Parts: sequence; structure tokens; C-alpha cells
Amino acid sequence: MPRIIPIKDLKNTSEISEKCHSLNEPVFITKNGYGDMVIMSIEAYEKIAYMNDIYEKIKQGESAIDDNRTITAKQSVDALREKYEI
Repeated sequence: MPRIIPIKDLKNTSEISEKCHSLNEPVFITKNGYGDMVIMSIEAYEKIAYMNDIYEKIKQGESAIDDNRTITAKQSVDALREKYEI
């Protein structure tokens, strides 16, 4: 369940920092009852960035399959053997 806090609670930075690290997920900040910002620990950010990178690579792979830009495993091994003369 997402954590939502009002912007006035940002005055207590140590408590917010501890909350971000203990939850390991984004904390949503509201202003006048509406979403305004999101804060998170570096670890949570890196986790999200890593997952986004994986999703992008899967998307590229699916696009390559759709565009018929793929080769067989044998073709790949043969190309590597030729490249490295083995």
C-alpha cells in the first residue's frame, strides 16, 4: 500500500529518510490534498531503474522478433567462431 504524507511533514527530514529506507518504495507527497511529489531511497530508485531497463530490453527483443531480425543459435555460434577464428 502506498505511503502518502502531506508536504508539511517534510520538515522532519530524518523521519522521512528513515521511512523511505525502511519501506524501500516511493513515498507520495501531497499538497492541498493533491499529488505533488514522490521521494524514495537511492536503493528503491535503482531497483525501479533496473526493472525499467529490463522491460526496455524485452521490448527491443520482441520488436526484433516482430521485424524478423533474429538468427538461430547455430548461426550465432558460427558467426562467433568466424569472428574469433576458432
